[in-house]
Amino acid sequence: MLIIKDKTFVPFITADAIQARIQELASQINRDYADRQPLIVGVLNGSVLFAADLMKHLTIPCEITFIRVKSYTATESTGELKQILGLSEPVEGRDLIVVEDIVDTGLTICDVCNQLRAQSPASLAIATLLFKPAALKKPVDLQYVGFEIENRFVVGYGLDYDGLGRNTPDILVLAS
Repeated sequence: MLIIKDKTFVPFITADAIQARIQELASQINRDYADRQPLIVGVLNGSVLFAADLMKHLTIPCEITFIRVKSYTATESTGELKQILGLSEPVEGRDLIVVEDIVDTGLTICDVCNQLRAQSPASLAIATLLFKPAALKKPVDLQYVGFEIENRFVVGYGLDYDGLGRNTPDILVLAS
């Protein structure tokens, strides 16, 4: 159990299950990109742990960079993307894999991908640790999904509640 401010969170996905699934996703990416050199684009802050652990298991030549966006206030998505720190590397003609911690409404990832597609990459794929299909407001094509989860608020392993809780190795869910 974890208490953050006024909320109580209980265990949901263990660190071992997360690490096992990341190894499976990395193996799939290694196969899919065997003859290419993708640029991994991590979406900060939430994806930092997932992106780092994913990179540890990639055996293909690849690079990593990060962009920082924000669309949450407390436990609710604002639906508005604010790009805080942009991409400094040129992406034209590159194979991109956008790494996200969670896709729920789909609004943030669609906005990020539209901004990246405007720079003419050779390809663009999305890897997300968590996906909440019941929360989706905009269709999104996800190539690599760690876990499909119900529409509940989660923290841990990079995910936060008002900036706190990111540093737990497990993912916890808001107690009902």
